[in-house]
Amino acid sequence: MAEDEVEKLHREHTGVLSIHPELSVKNRTELGEAYTPGVAELAKEIEADPDKKNLYTASGKLVAVVTDGSAVLGLGNIGAAGGLPIVEGKALLYKDLANVDAIPLAVDQVEIEDFVKVITNIQKSFAGIHLEDIAAPRCFAIEEALKEKLEIPVYHDDQEGSAIVVLAGLINAAKVVNKKLTDLKVVLAGVGAAGIATANLLLASGIKHLSLVDIHGVVKSSDERYNEYQRNLAGKVDSQAGEVLDDVIKGADAFIGLSDAHVLSKDQVKSMAENPIVFALANPIPEIDPNDAKEAGAKVIATGSSKYPNQVNNILAFPGLFKGLIKSGLKSVNLELEEKIASSLANLIKNPTPEKIVPGVFDQGVVEAVTACVEEYSKNLSKK
Repeated sequence: MAEDEVEKLHREHTGVLSIHPELSVKNRTELGEAYTPGVAELAKEIEADPDKKNLYTASGKLVAVVTDGSAVLGLGNIGAAGGLPIVEGKALLYKDLANVDAIPLAVDQVEIEDFVKVITNIQKSFAGIHLEDIAAPRCFAIEEALKEKLEIPVYHDDQEGSAIVVLAGLINAAKVVNKKLTDLKVVLAGVGAAGIATANLLLASGIKHLSLVDIHGVVKSSDERYNEYQRNLAGKVDSQAGEVLDDVIKGADAFIGLSDAHVLSKDQVKSMAENPIVFALANPIPEIDPNDAKEAGAKVIATGSSKYPNQVNNILAFPGLFKGLIKSGLKSVNLELEEKIASSLANLIKNPTPEKIVPGVFDQGVVEAVTACVEEYSKNLSKK
């Protein structure tokens, strides 16, 4: 669709969302049930027991999709208002794909403490907080603080969502190339929010050989040019020989790009191990053109785009994940749960092929599988 057509479509509807009532208000009786005087009794009940708000108001099912627009994929820092179309689109996907009610919220790029205070002060209106497009490293501090302060789940899609879907794809890519997942030598380019979360999940999943590359080259725990989160992560990995991508890509089984356009060359793909796996996930332009990667010998190729096979995109995770959080009452997303969700997504592909390692966005059963996984995890936790 041409850009002017997209603008026209969104302008005609003033966005992609509207509010639809659950109750009809056509007469005095219905008015009394939906508003006054009926809600007075509900208000008194909630005053006595605040948790009842989740039974009697939309707060029990409503997710806030929150951004400050400081790190929008492919666009960078476009401001809080600029980030609104993205979180509005995410809210639409929640409803269309998982029947989860969500509302977009833009918060100015204030100090971390002030941002946390804003979300903490409005938490009673929501069943959960979905953070989106917030720059690293502030996104880490914000999520950590909110998880400590809030009574509802907090989920950062650029971190947890990215990590889950990358692992799901890598599980099946390893099967296609007939290699053991935990034996893969992996190079991860782009150590921002998505990269750090993905690396932590890969380590938790048993991957032992992991090299981290960012704008200055191979990330070292002693390199002060990187933030504390990047340096701490570098201290956990054991495959840091070399200084630049050229050094660590040689003999690698898999490249995971969460960085920028044109980071990976055909010659670098040719230097990888036999039947290399290439996840070029930068949007809108990937780290390497998929056709170039294939010509260079890549066996399995994934991108973040719907234009090519194997779209590794957060949309596979977040609708079902939050539906499961709301249904189960689970308050947090940890590495163990992320790994289980990734496995459940991978298991939806019974016979992985180079062109099919993850489900499609609109494949049947994706939301249901993720939701069921979260609910099962919550049940098992309650038994412990």
